[in-house]
Amino acid sequence: MQFIDVASEGKLPSIGLGLWKVDRSSAPQIVAEAIQMGYRHLDCACDYGNESEVGEGIQLAFQRGYCSRSELWVTSKLWNTYHRAEHVRPALERSLRDLKLDYLDLYLIHFPISLAYVPFDQRYPPGWMYDPKSAQPRMVAVPCSIQETWQAMEDVQRAGLTKYIGISNFSTALIRDVLSYAAIRPAVLQVESHPYLVQPKLLRYCNEEQIAFTAFSPLGAGSYVPLGMAKQTDSILADPIILGIAETHQRSPAQIVLRWGVQRGTAVIPKSSNPDHLRENLSIFDFSLSDAEMNLIQSLDRHQRFNDPGVFCELAFGCYYPIYD
Repeated sequence: MQFIDVASEGKLPSIGLGLWKVDRSSAPQIVAEAIQMGYRHLDCACDYGNESEVGEGIQLAFQRGYCSRSELWVTSKLWNTYHRAEHVRPALERSLRDLKLDYLDLYLIHFPISLAYVPFDQRYPPGWMYDPKSAQPRMVAVPCSIQETWQAMEDVQRAGLTKYIGISNFSTALIRDVLSYAAIRPAVLQVESHPYLVQPKLLRYCNEEQIAFTAFSPLGAGSYVPLGMAKQTDSILADPIILGIAETHQRSPAQIVLRWGVQRGTAVIPKSSNPDHLRENLSIFDFSLSDAEMNLIQSLDRHQRFNDPGVFCELAFGCYYPIYD
């Protein structure tokens, strides 16, 4: 396993298991098996709706002696409905209770999107819609500065509820804004990135600011096809360039794409519920790509973003809410 430096002393495993869209019924066993295989980085979120089951899997792994708490990196995320300062700590504490942990390694602002508050006892996780049962259900945006949210994030780190805090789906401009007032700097940025969305300027900026970079959806379109947010023809894993490099190394296309992500200095968090794929995704540290291969993969960049609130919020939730230009 390789690691990425976080802040002054943190070590973020460069490959993790993404838990988005992992079915609740299978999550405990998948998480326990993944930890047994050697995964030490779990990427969770309130909005994924499976933190309680993920917590069961973590406890199974501890009970079976697969790893200790100090060996495991667990990330969770603050959902959009909890951006007001008074809601940040209760939201984190709810994730801790569900995950059955005393602290997180990393807590991220999930999106730079502030939505109307939904109490836990009314609906949890609250999702995007303010009132799904209304005649015209839609998401309801409310004004809340990122500064207010960030300062509350700093408070939960000071309280020892999380080792590090960070941001997700933020642009360079928003990161600059956070840095202008942050008493505790964001330790990690998590964004969509894959060979069709390379984001070289954002990565370079994070490197210069010593903000670790985690790529979600590192394999591209796969998770978005069933949601109608991508087409089968968008698959990076079927790209002739990737297939050719995979043949050269006698590796799978997924291993090539993940190796590219790790070798460029990012952490990657592919999602899979298939044990064979979980093992395959983890087996990327015994080969390297040449500089020419790295550059060739980077040249595939289409600036193709699959997870874009400026598109899906309007189509699915009745509210136009762009966060990218």
